[in-house]
Amino acid sequence: MRIRATVAAVTGALALSAFAAPASQAADSAWFVQAQAAKAHAGQSVSSAKSALAADAAAADLGVTFSNLKVAKAVKVGTSAHVSTTVTYTLTHGANYDLTSDDFANGPYLYKGKFEAPDAVLFGYDAATCNATSTTTANCSGKIDIYPGEGDLINSDAGKWSAGALALQYSTGDVSDQGALGSTLVQRASQLTVNAAPEPVKKGKTVTVTGKLSRANWETNKYAGYATQKVVLQFRKKTSSTYTNVKGITSSSTGTLKTTTKATVDGYYRFTFAGTTTTPAVSAAGDYVDVK
Repeated sequence: MRIRATVAAVTGALALSAFAAPASQAADSAWFVQAQAAKAHAGQSVSSAKSALAADAAAADLGVTFSNLKVAKAVKVGTSAHVSTTVTYTLTHGANYDLTSDDFANGPYLYKGKFEAPDAVLFGYDAATCNATSTTTANCSGKIDIYPGEGDLINSDAGKWSAGALALQYSTGDVSDQGALGSTLVQRASQLTVNAAPEPVKKGKTVTVTGKLSRANWETNKYAGYATQKVVLQFRKKTSSTYTNVKGITSSSTGTLKTTTKATVDGYYRFTFAGTTTTPAVSAAGDYVDVK
């Protein structure tokens, strides 16, 4: 669930409402609304963001720090289904804080671009849960929730995101915000098809193998062809469990694939794609050809 840095002067109650979307998920999540508000002030200082949350209070840094953050190497996001990924970290706080208090919450987030003025931010719907390991430290676990069908991402968002964590006190608006704790790839989920023909085929004759490489388009919520990408045709004998490379080809401007090879023995043909920073690796299910 995300905010964008296109609104730079949201303050007070407006900040709390402007970034509560999607309202269907956020209406009952005080953590989600206030955490987003704290990061919604693109180009402003952290103290300005705090003041927006508590205009009548003397907002201050909570003195909370985060370390040992772990996040998945990549998060694959399709066109509509909700995607959730878990982030863990160590939280260090003053001995006077009660992590179980309803007035205190913390959680992880991902941000694209600069920490001080991110282009986009992804939060979890709920605050993290923490287990105390001492009077001043705790091991915490929180989620990042992504709803591509509700506009959480645009295509240019694919690629590297940085990880941060934020703690806040609801009653005062006090905030501790820390970035550069880790990184992950948020990727446009990929699909790959294959069809080998004719079936059956005479030994020594030509087999034509076609298919298509597609990836999620987060702006249309459909899959679209991935153009001019290197894909490898592979073959596995009927009696083997291992695929071997046959030849490399490049997808067309619409993502379609077409190549030929000679039939030798019964077996399975498939295409495989190694992936990029924006799109994960994928292999098609093998298509069997009977050689007569």
